[in-house]
Amino acid sequence: MSVIIPHFNMPDALARCLASVAGQRLDGAVEIIVVDNGSRQTPEAVLTDYPGVRYLVEPTPGPGPARNAGVAVARAPVLAFIDADCRAGDGWLQAAVEAVEASGNRGVVGGDVRIDFIDPARLTPVEAYEAVFAYRQRLYIERQGFSGTGNLAMHRDVHATVGPFAGIGVAEDRDWGQRASAAGYRPVYVPAMCIYHPARTDLASLALKWRRHVAHDWAEHRAAGKALWRWLGKAALMPVSVFVDGARLLTSPRLSGLANRLRGVGVLAQVRLLRGLEMLRVIGATGEDAATHWHGGAA
Repeated sequence: MSVIIPHFNMPDALARCLASVAGQRLDGAVEIIVVDNGSRQTPEAVLTDYPGVRYLVEPTPGPGPARNAGVAVARAPVLAFIDADCRAGDGWLQAAVEAVEASGNRGVVGGDVRIDFIDPARLTPVEAYEAVFAYRQRLYIERQGFSGTGNLAMHRDVHATVGPFAGIGVAEDRDWGQRASAAGYRPVYVPAMCIYHPARTDLASLALKWRRHVAHDWAEHRAAGKALWRWLGKAALMPVSVFVDGARLLTSPRLSGLANRLRGVGVLAQVRLLRGLEMLRVIGATGEDAATHWHGGAA
């Protein structure tokens, strides 16, 4: 297996990621490739502890081009992708290899993504929210036909057929995954292929994320020629959805303790209100405004 890790300005997180990947047990050889994407904080000091890791630099902005650069030099038949700020769970590589090999050279799989809690006994409000609503890999894979690229594996023939990951102006995980599905390479969800991702640090970070996504979804809505009333209807349902998804959060097995659950509900309500208002705002925004939101967040 070749493991490809794009990196951008997070050497400390990369050190944790590399420790989790290098510590995996696998029935076969593992090649680890780190691709820096123009960082100010380059990771050479971290890599001195991992002399076997291959190190590349990809100047084209975006994790997609960085992953493509890693694929271009990878030598193994199975490719796995993890982000530098993620930590691989025990058995991640073995589960990925077995799942890909089960489908031969048509294999493409995605795994579970859990929040890496700072203090599991007392979650931050954003951790409690994201434990349930962030990185919903099973839904993405089984209903929308794509896996997040932070926890993705495939036979290299699939990448060769589907083509490269897109650049910074596109939701590259959704774009690549849906191109793969359209070509007949439907992803499979593998829960044992688990990684851990830190939660965002505050509500402002969540707001930035949802401004990006709303701008992207509005651009797709207009490009498809869909009716405005459909968009307005979705915006109006955002506050109502708090009651439905609040009940889901309060009963989710991904959380424990009433206090943690209530913290999560508070953030859920703020996020859904923000999304509804942002969906109304972008109707009057220019295409340039929407593009600025997307590029600014992706960088």
